[in-house]
Amino acid sequence: MNLFRSEEHVDRWLGDRKPGATIPVTTLSELARDWWSDRLAPGWRPHTRDHNQAVLDRLGLTGDFWRLP
Repeated sequence: MNLFRSEEHVDRWLGDRKPGATIPVTTLSELARDWWSDRLAPGWRPHTRDHNQAVLDRLGLTGDFWRLP
C-alpha cells in the first residue's frame, strides 16, 4: 500500500506502469474502521467472507480487484 497526495502524484510515481486499485484515504479509513473496529470486543469472532464482501461493496469497492475469493 502506498499513500499519495493526489492523482497527479500517483501518475508521476507510476511512470509507464499500469495502476492497481486506488481509493481516497477517506475510503481507506472507513474500510479500516468497518473491517477492524470490533476486533478487541470480548466476544469477537472472525467475520465471514460474505460480511467482509458486504463491507467492500457498501464502500463502492467493486470489480475484480475487490472480489474476495
